[in-house]
Amino acid sequence: MRAGRNNLKILIVRVGAMGDVLHGMPAVAGLRATLPGCEIGWAIEPRWMPLLRGQDGGSPLVDRVHPVRTREWQRRLLSPRTVQEIASLRRELREPGYDVCVDLQGSLKSAAAGWMAGAHRFVGLDRPRERQARLLYGERVAVTAASVIEQACELVGAGIGRAVMAGLVELPVEREAEHWCDRLLEGIARFVVVAPTAGWGSKEWGAERYAALSKYLEATGLAVLVNAAPGAVSPVATTIAERSGATIAPSTLAQMIALTRRASLVIGGDTGPVHLAAALGRPVVALFGPTDPARNGPAFPGARVTVLRHPDSVTDHRRHAGTDAGLARIRVEEVLAAALAMLAEAGDA
Repeated sequence: MRAGRNNLKILIVRVGAMGDVLHGMPAVAGLRATLPGCEIGWAIEPRWMPLLRGQDGGSPLVDRVHPVRTREWQRRLLSPRTVQEIASLRRELREPGYDVCVDLQGSLKSAAAGWMAGAHRFVGLDRPRERQARLLYGERVAVTAASVIEQACELVGAGIGRAVMAGLVELPVEREAEHWCDRLLEGIARFVVVAPTAGWGSKEWGAERYAALSKYLEATGLAVLVNAAPGAVSPVATTIAERSGATIAPSTLAQMIALTRRASLVIGGDTGPVHLAAALGRPVVALFGPTDPARNGPAFPGARVTVLRHPDSVTDHRRHAGTDAGLARIRVEEVLAAALAMLAEAGDA
């Protein structure tokens, strides 16, 4: 290896999505604690960059952030502009002279980005998500942990030749997002965020259930804010707001981070905002169905989480549109009881 271990230059590749990026962050926090003198870069989709770097350029976790525009490139794959941008990314990834690259994603696009960096060592999963990715790795690691957070620690540890323990995640603080949050929460002392949507329909508990839950929570004096993307409010969020007193709170990612930091509680399925709340140490009630919480759960260091999963749920990643049968059997009263218990434990009941 070209550099002393404590002075290594290490590239992490995890381009998306939100929850997956967050799942990789405890391993990188652990890497920083293990090798304080190392330089860390992260290759990521631009839309998720606020998880790593604030508007002012401040980044508590990494030294460099490399935007990898795979979503844009897929829409214009053969255009001269795409070719030029990929060539520019290659130059950018090679400029720091990375000693080690670790692909935490295991897809062909992430492996291609990592390969372009030309690191002395390129480490990836022995059984990646997409088998073709395996062909690009110089070293393949067979992970043994159940949790994806611990799997990331194993991969990063293999990259540096030392055990890496999951560390506390620190996210950027963006001044403009904090001011937005101040304005939004004017007159609101205590609030719950519900995150009703997910990557696919079978992970969603359902608008009617969230609306009923919101009514119960509002009756205790809590405000309920429904997470939504700016300019793209989902029918699910609209239904919840119409059938309860909940307020839709469209937010950018930076604004979502600011809002989540102040939430009394966050409730949702296996989705990015829930993992964000757990990473920030906010109380969480997580509703799992077709994904296994032992693998995909928000098991971040310092997390305060209650996970509910019905015994009828079967692990299934086939992205069905309808709510998982087991998830649908989780009763509103169960979620309310878990929420009130979490609030009481946090001293916010």
